[in-house]
Order: sequence, then C-alpha cells, then structure tokens
Amino acid sequence: MLSNFDFDVIRRALPYLFYEGMTFTVTLTALAALGGLIFGTAIALMRLSGYRVLGRIAGLYVDFMRSLPLVLVIFWFYFLVPYIGQWLTGASRPISVGAFASSLITFIMFEAAYFSEIMRAGIQSISRGQPAAASALGLSYAQSMRYVVLPQAFRNMLPVLLTQTIVLFQDTSLVYVLSIPDFLGAASKIAQRDGRLVEMYLFAAVVYFTISCIASFGVRRLQSRIAIIR
Repeated sequence: MLSNFDFDVIRRALPYLFYEGMTFTVTLTALAALGGLIFGTAIALMRLSGYRVLGRIAGLYVDFMRSLPLVLVIFWFYFLVPYIGQWLTGASRPISVGAFASSLITFIMFEAAYFSEIMRAGIQSISRGQPAAASALGLSYAQSMRYVVLPQAFRNMLPVLLTQTIVLFQDTSLVYVLSIPDFLGAASKIAQRDGRLVEMYLFAAVVYFTISCIASFGVRRLQSRIAIIR
C-alpha cells in the first residue's frame, strides 16, 4: 500500500502548508483564545455578580452557544455579520468583513462560552475570605477582583485554559468550509489539485496529532509544577 504513496507531493507542499496554512491556523488560534478569554472572563463575572438579570443573560448565552454545532455557528456568523454591520452603521448595503474577520468573531464568541465556565470555576475556587480581606483593606469589588481573585483564579485554571486552547487549535480546521486557506484547507486544496487525497489528509492528521500531543504533554508538566507550588 505504501508503495503507491507519493511522498514527494508532501515535500513540495511543505512551504505552502506551513508558511501559509499553519501561520493562519496559529494566528487564528492565538487571537481567538485571547479574545475568548477576555470575553469569557466578563461573562463569568456577570454570572457571579449579585445582579440576577445579568446572571440570567450570561447563563442563557453560555447555554445557547454550548448547545450549537460549531460549524453551524461559523456559517451563521459568516452570512449574518455583514448584515449586522449594515444595521449598526446604517449603511445601504451589507458590510464586507472578510472570511478571516468573520471566523475570528465566530471563535471568540463561541469559545467565550467555554472559557467563561472555566474562569467561573476558578473564581469560585478562591476562598471567600480573600475578597473579604481585600474589602477590609479598602479595596473596591473591581480592585479585589483585579488584584486578588482573578490572578489566582487564572493561575489555578491555567492548565484547563491551555487544554481548551488545544481544542480550539483543532476546531480551527472547520474554517475550511469557508474556503479559508488554514492548514487543513491548504492541505485539501493541494490534495484535490494533485489528486493525492490520502497522502495530504494523512499528513494533515499526523501534524495535528503531533502538535496536540506535544502541547498536551506540556500542559501536564505545567499542571504538575502548579500543584507543587500550591
């Protein structure tokens, strides 16, 4: 079976796969993780606030996003964001946002629902005595969250946040449905151009598997070090 494989097609495609496809994938993963973490932390604070309406809205948002297939959300945002931009700006026609901006917004909004639950668990893991002590020292609620609670919650949940980022890295492959040249999209384009689907898809699977395994190993090492620090 391997005698029929054309490994040379993989070698020729390496510059395009990594300089174009993997660069796009890593960039999308990093920006979506950062944006999702910031937005997710805000949602977590809304759910933990004493305002029932805010908590209910945040809870509905999380439940709604987590109950939808990601690929469906990608299509929704790709077709709806231009019309939302038209409505917000009052333009006469839909605003062109581009496939990258649309996919980035999609992943930020979608991953925020998952990051929010991780950060909520991290905040709740902090002893209630620490916010009380911060309040006794004259810190406001926002200051106690910024300087006392959130740094500890982030450190405690860092391994889980990184694990979710690995999942996000794998999920970014779904943007190929928008014909975006991410790593899988680039591999698919070359596979169909050269008629070498088995070689290219197998190589893409090996790359995703290798990167995810190495990243997971690093997360486990970090988790053990954090446990020692505690």
